[in-house]
Amino acid sequence: MVSIEDLRKHITPKTKAIMAVHLYGHPCDMDELAKIAKEYNLYIIEDCAQAHGAEYKGRRVGGIGDIATFSFYPGKNLGAYGDGGAITTNNLELSVQCRKISNHGRVAKYDHFFEGRNSRLDGIQAAILNVKLKYLDSWIKKRKDIASKYLLELRGTGDLILPIKQDWAKQAYHLFVIRTDRRDELKIYLAKKNIQTGIHYPIALPKLKAYSYTEQASESFFANCSDGTLLSLPIGEHMSEQNVLNVIHEVKLFFNGQV
Repeated sequence: MVSIEDLRKHITPKTKAIMAVHLYGHPCDMDELAKIAKEYNLYIIEDCAQAHGAEYKGRRVGGIGDIATFSFYPGKNLGAYGDGGAITTNNLELSVQCRKISNHGRVAKYDHFFEGRNSRLDGIQAAILNVKLKYLDSWIKKRKDIASKYLLELRGTGDLILPIKQDWAKQAYHLFVIRTDRRDELKIYLAKKNIQTGIHYPIALPKLKAYSYTEQASESFFANCSDGTLLSLPIGEHMSEQNVLNVIHEVKLFFNGQV
């Protein structure tokens, strides 16, 4: 994860695209990314895996960059009952290429251009998603209401750093992620109160063995500095108002030293 300010520092002659990750359901600043992409003649790939239904200045994510990916893993805001995903693009050439890759390197039967793979969304998962899609906007509204309550009630609590809510974005709030140096203590305390939390993600990508070749594990950019402080509070359309108030109450008790 790099900021807009740091992005130019990481562009090299080998760079082909900018990956705009709408992390936790908050859209990236697409106007700024578009300026940089135009300046360096780069594609923009949107990662919308956590941002179904989110909007940037009135435009749905997934339709802003050159190409976008969505995940329909069961835990997503719009999830199937098994693995699944989708690619969206207005670029015909990219569309045809993606269809070939996902369908054994072919468009027509037996006409293989290269060795592709079988990444086709099966009919059962598509049917499930088609039904759930009707409820997506109402689910997002519920998540936004919960997030607004958290942002209002937890402001100024301890050393908590709350998510930024930009006015130009319609957030989908797949996750509500706070930061605190007392992350592990808070997680243990909330678990004792039967409040489940999560850590998304405990290890920054450059620190994973898979990306050791980048030699960026010791760089001081944001992801490397924040992975030890992240904690996801409960959020979802299944939560009642009392559930939300209980979370707020216990977090405040923890930071006020009343535990």
